[in-house]
Amino acid sequence: MQNEKRTKKNLIYFPLGTMGRDAVYCLINSYLLTFVLFTHSLDGAQLAAITGIMIAARVFDALNDPVMGNIIERTHSRFGKFKPWMAIGGVTTSVVIYLMFNMEFQGWRFVWFFALMYFAFSITYTMSDISYWGMIPALGSDANARNQFTSRATLFAGIGGTLASILIPMFTTGSGAIGGSTAIAYGRVALMIAVLAPLFTLFTLFGVEENREPESAAGKKERFSFGQIVKTIGRNDQLVWVSVIFLIQQVGNGLVIGGIGSTYIYFTFGYNGTLFSLFNMVGMAATAFLMIFYPVISRHIHRKKLMGLMMATSITGYAMMLLSLAVTEIGMVKFWVLVLGYMVSNFGQYCFYLIMMISIMNTVEYNEYRFGTRDEGIIASLRPFITKMSSALIVALTSATYLIFGVTGYTNQISDLEQQCAQGLITEEQKLTQISAVIFGSAGGRQSGVTAGQSIGLMLAMTLVPCTLMLISYLLYKKKYKLDEEEYDRICRELQKG
Repeated sequence: MQNEKRTKKNLIYFPLGTMGRDAVYCLINSYLLTFVLFTHSLDGAQLAAITGIMIAARVFDALNDPVMGNIIERTHSRFGKFKPWMAIGGVTTSVVIYLMFNMEFQGWRFVWFFALMYFAFSITYTMSDISYWGMIPALGSDANARNQFTSRATLFAGIGGTLASILIPMFTTGSGAIGGSTAIAYGRVALMIAVLAPLFTLFTLFGVEENREPESAAGKKERFSFGQIVKTIGRNDQLVWVSVIFLIQQVGNGLVIGGIGSTYIYFTFGYNGTLFSLFNMVGMAATAFLMIFYPVISRHIHRKKLMGLMMATSITGYAMMLLSLAVTEIGMVKFWVLVLGYMVSNFGQYCFYLIMMISIMNTVEYNEYRFGTRDEGIIASLRPFITKMSSALIVALTSATYLIFGVTGYTNQISDLEQQCAQGLITEEQKLTQISAVIFGSAGGRQSGVTAGQSIGLMLAMTLVPCTLMLISYLLYKKKYKLDEEEYDRICRELQKG
């Protein structure tokens, strides 16, 4: 009875803690490159340096995740092993993101400052992220409880991330930009998120009770060893396979929101953040169904069968997005075909994401069954490790796409106009008029605007590439991942027997 009461309480307070954190992640992961391109005039070398910094920092971040997971495993305090790092990481992350978006540097000074802040973010956010998701196995090992905590936490993470993805472009780009300039607007948005994120973390810090190991068991653990991290991950074949599969799927899934989607919208329909907000809002709306009902669905449809259905769903969505190219008139019909296609494709991709989350967590019991230790912190660190490795690859693919199709030639012109507006050299109305001329061309022919070939190139990058990677991940999961529902239940029964 007491455990049931604690579980119900945890199901309320644990998910609330991640809403602000995922708004932070959305700001950095989905809009940082857009912020840089549309507010800073960078030459080729500086842009290459920014791209290299983002890739290097995300790879460093990913490699740091298992280390942080191991540190958490060795943490002993009266607040447990997760909460201290959650608190420290939350506060320091807020300081970093405020500075990152509010310092008015340009040129190489900006590049060096960006490098310092981005690596700092990699360290501080890892503290809170690993400690938060690593707590799930400590809240319950029952398969249904695990599904509930994971899906509900993902629901609130999705709410935080979705709200951020909708509101950020609305208030930072086009006529709705706070302060009349994209640079000023991002600074103010970053301040609001920096304040809200730690406040949401308080729900988890003060409202959640986890199952703690006895001190005697904790004391038997080995000291920190990087070799142990490698050993724990490498010997667990199911963990290795599901990590590779998850990485492939996440790279494709992130290309749209990683920058290509917003750039395509602005170059095709106009420099209007509200349009991209609408694209995100409708595109992600269908995922709310999965956030709420995934535990019920998972009890009736096996994961591998469900993945097959979602694969077909996503293919249909990507085909609809490509179909929007056939609508020659730039207007709302073309826009809505694109948006509805994204909604359908994202529904399938998001279900894949939930299945991968559960699949990684289930390797905790597999690890205990095979090797006698759960190693929750290390295994849980693989999810953000994969997410950050995928984000590094997304930055590389996005930057390559921009260079191949000449996107930076237009974004540099737009950033120059944004800076002039922020400095009061031109009015907001003049800025928007001139940006429209950059994108669509001017009546006098002085500017030709974005070409049809460039728009098609961006579309292919955000449809064919994700669809192909999703298919590869599905085939690998079907062939290599053995911990289906029956096998996982069998392992749990064997563990209960002692």
